[in-house]
Amino acid sequence: MKKYGLILALVFLVLGFVPGVLAQESEWEDVSRGESDFRAVLFHPYKQNIIYAGTGKSVLKSEDKGNSWREVLSISGRDKKVNYLLFSPKDINCIYAATGAGLFYSTNAGGRWSRIYKGKDYLENDCTCLAVLPYGIYLGTRAGLIFSKDKGRSWQKVPGKPGQSQIYAIACSLKEPDYIYTACAAGIFKTKDAGKYWEMVFQGKSTDRDGPDQEEPEDEEEEECFSGVSYMSIDPVNLNLVYLAVQGRVYRSPDKGQTWEAFSSTGLLGRRVYFILTADNTLVYAVTESGIFKYYQERWIEVSLRLIPQKINFLAAGSQNYLYAAAEKGLFRSRIIENRADNQDNITSLYFKGEPGIDEVQQAAIKYAEVEIEKIKEWRKKAARKAWLPKISAGMNRDVSDLYHWEGGSTTKAEDDILRKGRDSLDWDISFSWDLGELIWNQDQTSIDVRSKLMVQYMNWNISTIVI
Repeated sequence: MKKYGLILALVFLVLGFVPGVLAQESEWEDVSRGESDFRAVLFHPYKQNIIYAGTGKSVLKSEDKGNSWREVLSISGRDKKVNYLLFSPKDINCIYAATGAGLFYSTNAGGRWSRIYKGKDYLENDCTCLAVLPYGIYLGTRAGLIFSKDKGRSWQKVPGKPGQSQIYAIACSLKEPDYIYTACAAGIFKTKDAGKYWEMVFQGKSTDRDGPDQEEPEDEEEEECFSGVSYMSIDPVNLNLVYLAVQGRVYRSPDKGQTWEAFSSTGLLGRRVYFILTADNTLVYAVTESGIFKYYQERWIEVSLRLIPQKINFLAAGSQNYLYAAAEKGLFRSRIIENRADNQDNITSLYFKGEPGIDEVQQAAIKYAEVEIEKIKEWRKKAARKAWLPKISAGMNRDVSDLYHWEGGSTTKAEDDILRKGRDSLDWDISFSWDLGELIWNQDQTSIDVRSKLMVQYMNWNISTIVI
Protein backbone atom coordinates (compact mmCIF):
# COMPACT_ATOMS: atom_id res chain seq x y z
CA MET A 1 0.00 0.00 0.00
CA LYS A 2 2.94 2.33 0.51
CA LYS A 3 3.48 2.68 -3.19
CA TYR A 4 -0.06 4.02 -3.69
CA GLY A 5 0.48 6.53 -0.91
CA LEU A 6 3.64 7.71 -2.61
CA ILE A 7 1.90 8.15 -5.96
CA LEU A 8 -1.02 10.01 -4.35
CA ALA A 9 1.39 12.34 -2.58
CA LEU A 10 3.12 13.15 -5.86
CA VAL A 11 -0.23 13.99 -7.48
CA PHE A 12 -1.12 16.40 -4.68
CA LEU A 13 2.33 17.99 -4.84
CA VAL A 14 1.82 18.71 -8.54
CA LEU A 15 -1.61 20.24 -7.93
CA GLY A 16 -0.25 22.40 -5.15
CA PHE A 17 -2.54 21.24 -2.35
CA VAL A 18 -0.28 19.22 -0.07
CA PRO A 19 1.50 22.15 1.62
CA GLY A 20 -1.84 23.76 2.44
CA VAL A 21 -3.45 20.60 3.73
CA LEU A 22 -0.58 19.25 5.76
CA ALA A 23 1.62 22.10 6.87
CA GLN A 24 -0.45 25.27 6.52
CA GLU A 25 -4.05 24.41 7.47
CA SER A 26 -5.54 26.97 9.82
CA GLU A 27 -8.21 26.70 12.50
CA TRP A 28 -10.85 29.41 12.15
CA GLU A 29 -12.94 30.81 14.99
CA ASP A 30 -16.23 32.62 14.48
CA VAL A 31 -16.21 35.88 16.48
CA SER A 32 -19.21 37.52 14.81
CA ARG A 33 -21.62 36.56 17.63
CA GLY A 34 -24.66 36.40 15.39
CA GLU A 35 -23.78 39.40 13.23
CA SER A 36 -23.32 39.01 9.47
CA ASP A 37 -22.15 40.77 6.31
CA PHE A 38 -18.85 42.02 7.72
CA ARG A 39 -16.99 44.32 5.32
CA ALA A 40 -14.19 46.06 7.26
CA VAL A 41 -12.14 45.60 10.44
CA LEU A 42 -10.11 48.13 12.45
CA PHE A 43 -7.92 47.36 15.46
CA HIS A 44 -6.99 49.81 18.18
CA PRO A 45 -3.21 50.30 17.97
CA TYR A 46 -2.70 50.44 21.74
CA LYS A 47 -5.63 48.57 23.30
CA GLN A 48 -5.64 45.04 21.95
CA ASN A 49 -9.11 44.25 23.29
CA ILE A 50 -10.83 47.00 21.22
CA ILE A 51 -11.96 46.12 17.69
CA TYR A 52 -14.18 48.07 15.30
CA ALA A 53 -16.02 46.33 12.47
CA GLY A 54 -18.08 47.57 9.57
CA THR A 55 -21.05 45.54 8.35
CA GLY A 56 -23.69 45.92 5.67
CA LYS A 57 -25.69 48.29 7.85
CA SER A 58 -23.64 49.61 10.78
CA VAL A 59 -20.38 50.05 12.67
CA LEU A 60 -19.84 47.65 15.56
CA LYS A 61 -17.42 47.93 18.48
CA SER A 62 -16.03 45.20 20.71
CA GLU A 63 -14.10 45.86 23.89
CA ASP A 64 -13.36 42.21 24.69
CA LYS A 65 -11.51 40.96 21.58
CA GLY A 66 -14.69 40.07 19.70
CA ASN A 67 -16.50 38.15 22.43
CA SER A 68 -19.34 40.68 22.29
CA TRP A 69 -20.35 43.52 19.99
CA ARG A 70 -22.43 46.66 20.26
CA GLU A 71 -23.61 48.99 17.54
CA VAL A 72 -22.06 52.47 17.58
CA LEU A 73 -23.26 53.75 14.20
CA SER A 74 -26.38 52.78 12.26
CA ILE A 75 -26.49 53.76 8.59
CA SER A 76 -29.77 54.87 7.06
CA GLY A 77 -30.62 55.20 3.40
CA ARG A 78 -30.48 53.04 0.33
CA ASP A 79 -26.89 51.80 0.70
CA LYS A 80 -26.02 51.10 4.33
CA LYS A 81 -22.76 49.19 3.90
CA VAL A 82 -19.61 50.26 5.75
CA ASN A 83 -16.69 49.78 3.36
CA TYR A 84 -13.70 51.11 5.29
CA LEU A 85 -12.68 52.21 8.80
CA LEU A 86 -9.66 54.31 9.73
CA PHE A 87 -8.21 56.09 12.77
CA SER A 88 -7.00 59.66 12.50
CA PRO A 89 -3.19 59.77 12.64
CA LYS A 90 -3.32 62.80 14.97
CA ASP A 91 -5.94 61.61 17.46
CA ILE A 92 -6.63 57.94 18.17
CA ASN A 93 -10.13 58.78 19.44
CA CYS A 94 -11.11 60.11 16.00
CA ILE A 95 -12.49 57.48 13.62
CA TYR A 96 -13.56 57.70 9.98
CA ALA A 97 -16.16 55.39 8.41
CA ALA A 98 -16.42 55.28 4.61
CA THR A 99 -19.91 54.00 3.79
CA GLY A 100 -22.34 53.69 0.93
CA ALA A 101 -24.11 56.75 2.33
CA GLY A 102 -21.09 59.05 2.58
CA LEU A 103 -18.18 59.61 4.97
CA PHE A 104 -18.84 59.65 8.73
CA TYR A 105 -16.56 60.94 11.47
CA SER A 106 -16.43 60.42 15.23
CA THR A 107 -14.30 62.42 17.68
CA ASN A 108 -14.94 60.29 20.76
CA ALA A 109 -14.06 56.70 19.82
CA GLY A 110 -17.40 56.00 18.15
CA GLY A 111 -19.68 57.56 20.73
CA ARG A 112 -21.11 60.23 18.40
CA TRP A 113 -20.89 60.48 14.63
CA SER A 114 -21.39 63.19 12.04
CA ARG A 115 -21.45 62.94 8.27
CA ILE A 116 -18.74 65.11 6.72
CA TYR A 117 -19.29 64.12 3.11
CA LYS A 118 -22.37 63.27 1.04
CA GLY A 119 -22.34 62.93 -2.74
CA LYS A 120 -24.83 64.18 -5.29
CA ASP A 121 -25.84 60.71 -6.51
CA TYR A 122 -25.43 57.11 -5.46
CA LEU A 123 -22.03 56.80 -7.19
CA GLU A 124 -20.54 59.84 -5.46
CA ASN A 125 -22.18 58.79 -2.22
CA ASP A 126 -20.60 55.32 -2.24
CA CYS A 127 -17.25 55.77 -0.47
CA THR A 128 -14.98 52.77 -1.03
CA CYS A 129 -11.68 53.68 0.67
CA LEU A 130 -9.91 56.41 2.59
CA ALA A 131 -6.49 57.89 3.38
CA VAL A 132 -5.94 60.48 6.12
CA LEU A 133 -2.63 62.34 5.82
CA PRO A 134 -1.17 65.37 7.67
CA TYR A 135 -2.12 67.74 4.87
CA GLY A 136 -5.58 66.40 3.99
CA ILE A 137 -8.02 63.56 3.38
CA TYR A 138 -8.25 61.48 0.21
CA LEU A 139 -11.59 59.76 -0.26
CA GLY A 140 -12.23 57.14 -2.92
CA THR A 141 -15.73 56.88 -4.34
CA ARG A 142 -17.35 55.06 -7.20
CA ALA A 143 -17.38 58.36 -9.08
CA GLY A 144 -13.71 59.15 -8.56
CA LEU A 145 -11.08 60.33 -6.07
CA ILE A 146 -11.80 63.51 -4.07
CA PHE A 147 -9.67 65.52 -1.66
CA SER A 148 -10.26 67.76 1.36
CA LYS A 149 -7.64 69.93 3.02
CA ASP A 150 -9.96 71.39 5.69
CA LYS A 151 -10.96 68.23 7.59
CA GLY A 152 -13.96 67.48 5.38
CA ARG A 153 -15.67 70.87 5.28
CA SER A 154 -15.09 71.16 1.53
CA TRP A 155 -14.18 68.65 -1.17
CA GLN A 156 -12.74 68.81 -4.66
CA LYS A 157 -12.11 66.22 -7.32
CA VAL A 158 -8.59 65.12 -8.09
CA PRO A 159 -7.75 66.14 -11.69
CA GLY A 160 -7.29 63.58 -14.42
CA LYS A 161 -8.30 59.92 -14.53
CA PRO A 162 -8.23 59.32 -10.75
CA GLY A 163 -10.98 61.93 -10.36
CA GLN A 164 -13.15 60.32 -13.03
CA SER A 165 -12.79 56.56 -12.46
CA GLN A 166 -14.19 54.25 -9.83
CA ILE A 167 -11.69 53.91 -6.98
CA TYR A 168 -10.94 50.45 -5.59
CA ALA A 169 -8.12 51.21 -3.13
CA ILE A 170 -5.79 53.91 -1.83
CA ALA A 171 -2.33 52.94 -0.58
CA CYS A 172 0.00 55.24 1.34
CA SER A 173 2.15 55.43 4.45
CA LEU A 174 2.60 58.12 7.09
CA LYS A 175 6.34 57.50 6.82
CA GLU A 176 6.24 58.93 3.28
CA PRO A 177 2.99 60.94 3.13
CA ASP A 178 3.79 62.56 -0.22
CA TYR A 179 3.66 59.17 -1.98
CA ILE A 180 0.09 58.05 -2.68
CA TYR A 181 -1.14 55.22 -4.91
CA THR A 182 -4.68 54.74 -6.09
CA ALA A 183 -6.18 51.73 -7.86
CA CYS A 184 -9.03 52.71 -10.15
CA ALA A 185 -10.84 51.44 -13.21
CA ALA A 186 -8.34 53.15 -15.50
CA GLY A 187 -5.29 51.61 -13.82
CA ILE A 188 -2.81 52.48 -11.08
CA PHE A 189 -1.84 56.12 -10.52
CA LYS A 190 0.89 57.49 -8.26
CA THR A 191 1.76 60.89 -6.90
CA LYS A 192 4.99 61.73 -5.14
CA ASP A 193 4.27 65.37 -4.49
CA ALA A 194 1.15 65.15 -2.28
CA GLY A 195 -1.27 65.10 -5.20
CA LYS A 196 0.02 67.93 -7.39
CA TYR A 197 0.79 65.58 -10.26
CA TRP A 198 -0.47 62.03 -10.88
CA GLU A 199 1.25 59.58 -13.20
CA MET A 200 -0.03 56.24 -14.45
CA VAL A 201 2.25 53.36 -13.40
CA PHE A 202 -0.01 50.48 -14.48
CA GLN A 203 -2.70 50.58 -17.14
CA GLY A 204 -5.91 48.60 -16.74
CA LYS A 205 -8.52 47.69 -19.31
CA SER A 206 -10.76 50.41 -20.67
CA THR A 207 -14.44 50.33 -19.72
CA ASP A 208 -17.55 52.24 -20.61
CA ARG A 209 -19.05 51.86 -17.17
CA ASP A 210 -16.96 54.51 -15.45
CA GLY A 211 -18.32 57.94 -14.66
CA PRO A 212 -21.32 59.43 -12.90
CA ASP A 213 -23.67 59.57 -15.90
CA GLN A 214 -24.45 55.87 -16.04
CA GLU A 215 -27.89 54.66 -15.07
CA GLU A 216 -28.46 53.17 -11.68
CA PRO A 217 -28.19 49.36 -11.88
CA GLU A 218 -31.00 47.11 -10.79
CA ASP A 219 -28.74 44.36 -9.51
CA GLU A 220 -25.91 44.89 -7.04
CA GLU A 221 -23.73 42.47 -9.01
CA GLU A 222 -24.06 44.73 -12.06
CA GLU A 223 -23.18 47.69 -9.88
CA GLU A 224 -19.58 46.57 -9.63
CA CYS A 225 -17.46 48.02 -12.42
CA PHE A 226 -14.39 45.84 -12.87
CA SER A 227 -11.83 46.63 -15.57
CA GLY A 228 -8.93 44.40 -14.56
CA VAL A 229 -7.35 46.24 -11.62
CA SER A 230 -9.09 45.45 -8.34
CA TYR A 231 -6.82 46.21 -5.37
CA MET A 232 -3.35 47.30 -4.29
CA SER A 233 -1.27 47.48 -1.12
CA ILE A 234 2.09 48.74 0.16
CA ASP A 235 4.46 46.60 2.18
CA PRO A 236 4.35 48.05 5.72
CA VAL A 237 8.09 47.48 6.26
CA ASN A 238 9.62 48.13 2.84
CA LEU A 239 7.77 51.06 1.28
CA ASN A 240 9.41 50.42 -2.09
CA LEU A 241 7.34 47.25 -2.48
CA VAL A 242 3.90 47.76 -4.00
CA TYR A 243 1.46 44.90 -4.60
CA LEU A 244 -1.29 44.88 -7.19
CA ALA A 245 -4.20 42.56 -8.01
CA VAL A 246 -5.20 42.34 -11.67
CA GLN A 247 -7.88 39.78 -12.46
CA GLY A 248 -6.47 36.39 -11.44
CA ARG A 249 -2.87 37.51 -10.93
CA VAL A 250 -0.85 39.34 -8.30
CA TYR A 251 1.96 41.69 -9.30
CA ARG A 252 4.75 43.24 -7.29
CA SER A 253 6.82 46.34 -7.93
CA PRO A 254 10.19 46.58 -6.15
CA ASP A 255 10.68 50.23 -7.09
CA LYS A 256 7.48 52.10 -6.17
CA GLY A 257 5.58 51.21 -9.31
CA GLN A 258 8.23 51.80 -11.96
CA THR A 259 8.47 48.13 -12.96
CA TRP A 260 6.19 45.18 -12.24
CA GLU A 261 6.75 41.46 -11.94
CA ALA A 262 4.03 38.81 -11.79
CA PHE A 263 3.77 36.34 -8.94
CA SER A 264 3.52 32.67 -9.77
CA SER A 265 -0.11 31.61 -10.07
CA THR A 266 0.60 28.05 -8.92
CA GLY A 267 -2.00 27.03 -6.35
CA LEU A 268 -4.06 30.21 -6.70
CA LEU A 269 -7.68 29.24 -7.38
CA GLY A 270 -10.20 31.72 -8.72
CA ARG A 271 -10.67 33.90 -11.76
CA ARG A 272 -10.20 37.14 -9.85
CA VAL A 273 -8.07 38.41 -6.98
CA TYR A 274 -10.00 41.22 -5.30
CA PHE A 275 -8.06 41.82 -2.09
CA ILE A 276 -4.38 41.79 -1.03
CA LEU A 277 -3.00 41.97 2.49
CA THR A 278 0.68 42.51 3.26
CA ALA A 279 1.37 41.78 6.92
CA ASP A 280 4.26 42.97 9.08
CA ASN A 281 5.95 39.57 8.96
CA THR A 282 6.42 39.79 5.16
CA LEU A 283 3.42 37.58 4.45
CA VAL A 284 1.33 38.26 1.35
CA TYR A 285 -2.31 37.15 1.31
CA ALA A 286 -4.70 37.16 -1.63
CA VAL A 287 -8.47 36.76 -1.57
CA THR A 288 -10.41 35.24 -4.46
CA GLU A 289 -13.93 33.89 -4.77
CA SER A 290 -12.42 30.49 -3.86
CA GLY A 291 -10.87 31.52 -0.53
CA ILE A 292 -7.79 33.01 1.16
CA PHE A 293 -4.31 32.17 -0.10
CA LYS A 294 -0.84 32.82 1.28
CA TYR A 295 2.23 33.19 -0.92
CA TYR A 296 5.16 31.03 0.14
CA GLN A 297 8.12 29.64 -1.79
CA GLU A 298 6.80 30.78 -5.19
CA ARG A 299 3.39 29.15 -4.77
CA TRP A 300 0.02 29.98 -3.24
CA ILE A 301 -1.21 27.97 -0.27
CA GLU A 302 -4.86 28.08 0.71
CA VAL A 303 -5.40 28.88 4.39
CA SER A 304 -9.20 28.88 4.36
CA LEU A 305 -9.87 25.20 3.77
CA ARG A 306 -12.04 24.88 6.87
CA LEU A 307 -13.67 28.26 6.37
CA ILE A 308 -16.98 28.42 4.48
CA PRO A 309 -17.96 32.07 4.84
CA GLN A 310 -19.38 32.71 1.33
CA LYS A 311 -17.75 35.88 -0.01
CA ILE A 312 -14.76 37.31 1.90
CA ASN A 313 -14.80 41.12 1.75
CA PHE A 314 -11.77 42.14 3.82
CA LEU A 315 -8.63 40.80 5.50
CA ALA A 316 -6.78 42.32 8.44
CA ALA A 317 -3.82 41.28 10.59
CA GLY A 318 -4.71 41.87 14.21
CA SER A 319 -2.90 41.70 17.51
CA GLN A 320 -1.47 38.48 18.97
CA ASN A 321 -0.66 37.21 15.46
CA TYR A 322 -4.29 36.78 14.37
CA LEU A 323 -5.68 37.00 10.84
CA TYR A 324 -9.25 38.31 10.60
CA ALA A 325 -11.55 37.63 7.65
CA ALA A 326 -14.62 39.84 7.26
CA ALA A 327 -17.16 37.86 5.26
CA GLU A 328 -20.83 37.70 4.39
CA LYS A 329 -21.50 35.02 7.01
CA GLY A 330 -19.59 36.75 9.80
CA LEU A 331 -16.19 37.67 11.18
CA PHE A 332 -13.62 34.89 11.52
CA ARG A 333 -10.12 34.79 12.91
CA SER A 334 -7.22 32.38 12.78
CA ARG A 335 -3.67 32.23 14.06
CA ILE A 336 -1.16 33.28 11.44
CA ILE A 337 1.00 30.21 10.83
CA GLU A 338 4.60 31.23 10.35
CA ASN A 339 6.37 30.10 7.21
CA ARG A 340 8.61 27.15 8.04
CA ALA A 341 11.49 25.87 5.99
CA ASP A 342 10.72 22.29 6.99
CA ASN A 343 7.29 22.09 5.32
CA GLN A 344 8.60 19.62 2.78
CA ASP A 345 10.19 17.61 5.59
CA ASN A 346 6.77 17.35 7.23
CA ILE A 347 5.27 16.07 3.98
CA THR A 348 8.07 13.57 3.53
CA SER A 349 7.73 12.23 7.06
CA LEU A 350 4.01 11.62 6.55
CA TYR A 351 3.84 10.14 3.05
CA PHE A 352 7.32 8.71 2.57
CA LYS A 353 7.86 7.14 5.98
CA GLY A 354 9.70 3.85 5.50
CA GLU A 355 10.16 4.44 1.78
CA PRO A 356 13.61 4.91 0.21
CA GLY A 357 14.46 8.36 -1.06
CA ILE A 358 14.60 9.20 -4.76
CA ASP A 359 18.40 9.28 -4.66
CA GLU A 360 18.48 5.87 -3.03
CA VAL A 361 16.18 4.42 -5.70
CA GLN A 362 18.30 5.91 -8.46
CA GLN A 363 21.55 4.59 -7.01
CA ALA A 364 20.06 1.14 -6.52
CA ALA A 365 18.88 1.04 -10.14
CA ILE A 366 22.29 2.18 -11.43
CA LYS A 367 24.10 -0.39 -9.34
CA TYR A 368 21.77 -3.15 -10.48
CA ALA A 369 22.40 -2.27 -14.15
CA GLU A 370 26.17 -1.94 -13.52
CA VAL A 371 26.29 1.46 -15.15
CA GLU A 372 28.03 3.43 -12.41
CA ILE A 373 29.64 6.64 -13.62
CA GLU A 374 33.01 5.64 -12.12
CA LYS A 375 32.96 2.41 -14.09
CA ILE A 376 32.17 4.24 -17.34
CA LYS A 377 34.99 6.74 -16.80
CA GLU A 378 37.47 3.92 -16.16
CA TRP A 379 36.39 2.17 -19.36
CA ARG A 380 36.98 5.32 -21.40
CA LYS A 381 40.52 5.64 -20.02
CA LYS A 382 41.36 2.00 -20.79
CA ALA A 383 39.87 2.27 -24.30
CA ALA A 384 42.17 5.25 -25.01
CA ARG A 385 45.24 3.39 -23.70
CA LYS A 386 44.42 0.32 -25.74
CA ALA A 387 45.21 2.15 -29.01
CA TRP A 388 48.90 2.36 -28.04
CA LEU A 389 49.19 -1.40 -27.75
CA PRO A 390 50.11 -3.22 -31.01
CA LYS A 391 48.29 -6.14 -32.47
CA ILE A 392 50.68 -9.12 -32.34
CA SER A 393 50.41 -12.06 -34.73
CA ALA A 394 52.69 -15.14 -34.98
CA GLY A 395 52.87 -17.85 -37.66
CA MET A 396 54.68 -21.09 -38.53
CA ASN A 397 55.23 -22.68 -41.97
CA ARG A 398 56.22 -26.38 -42.16
CA ASP A 399 57.74 -27.81 -45.40
CA VAL A 400 57.42 -31.60 -45.63
CA SER A 401 58.19 -32.00 -49.29
CA ASP A 402 61.57 -33.64 -48.49
CA LEU A 403 60.46 -35.57 -45.50
CA TYR A 404 60.54 -38.87 -47.37
CA HIS A 405 62.96 -39.51 -50.26
CA TRP A 406 64.58 -42.30 -52.17
CA GLU A 407 68.15 -43.12 -51.52
CA GLY A 408 69.67 -44.19 -54.86
CA GLY A 409 72.38 -43.57 -57.44
CA SER A 410 74.71 -46.47 -56.47
CA THR A 411 74.68 -50.10 -57.48
CA THR A 412 77.36 -51.19 -55.14
CA LYS A 413 76.01 -49.95 -51.83
CA ALA A 414 73.60 -51.86 -49.85
CA GLU A 415 70.20 -50.39 -49.23
CA ASP A 416 70.15 -48.48 -52.47
CA ASP A 417 66.79 -47.53 -53.85
CA ILE A 418 65.24 -47.50 -50.41
CA LEU A 419 62.66 -44.90 -49.19
CA ARG A 420 64.19 -42.98 -46.38
CA LYS A 421 62.79 -40.46 -43.86
CA GLY A 422 64.59 -37.13 -43.62
CA ARG A 423 64.01 -33.89 -41.62
CA ASP A 424 61.01 -31.57 -42.17
CA SER A 425 61.51 -27.82 -42.72
CA LEU A 426 59.89 -25.36 -40.22
CA ASP A 427 59.56 -21.55 -40.85
CA TRP A 428 58.55 -19.16 -37.96
CA ASP A 429 57.33 -15.53 -38.23
CA ILE A 430 55.96 -12.80 -35.85
CA SER A 431 54.44 -9.34 -36.74
CA PHE A 432 53.39 -6.14 -34.91
CA SER A 433 50.77 -3.64 -36.18
CA TRP A 434 49.14 -0.40 -34.89
CA ASP A 435 45.90 1.33 -35.88
CA LEU A 436 46.61 4.95 -34.88
CA GLY A 437 43.06 5.98 -35.85
CA GLU A 438 41.83 4.33 -32.65
CA LEU A 439 43.52 7.09 -30.70
CA ILE A 440 40.68 9.29 -31.95
CA TRP A 441 37.85 6.75 -32.05
CA ASN A 442 37.47 3.05 -31.55
CA GLN A 443 34.58 0.65 -31.66
CA ASP A 444 34.72 0.01 -27.94
CA GLN A 445 33.50 3.59 -27.41
CA THR A 446 30.13 2.63 -28.89
CA SER A 447 29.53 0.08 -26.17
CA ILE A 448 30.66 2.56 -23.51
CA ASP A 449 28.26 5.22 -24.84
CA VAL A 450 25.39 2.76 -24.61
CA ARG A 451 26.23 2.21 -20.95
CA SER A 452 26.39 5.96 -20.40
CA LYS A 453 22.96 6.38 -21.97
CA LEU A 454 21.53 3.72 -19.67
CA MET A 455 22.99 5.53 -16.67
CA VAL A 456 21.26 8.77 -17.67
CA GLN A 457 17.98 6.93 -18.21
CA TYR A 458 18.10 5.47 -14.74
CA MET A 459 18.94 8.86 -13.26
CA ASN A 460 15.89 10.40 -14.94
CA TRP A 461 13.62 7.46 -14.27
CA ASN A 462 10.05 8.45 -13.42
CA ILE A 463 9.61 7.72 -9.73
CA SER A 464 6.05 6.45 -10.17
CA THR A 465 7.28 3.92 -12.74
CA ILE A 466 9.96 2.72 -10.32
CA VAL A 467 7.45 2.33 -7.50
CA ILE A 468 4.90 0.52 -9.63
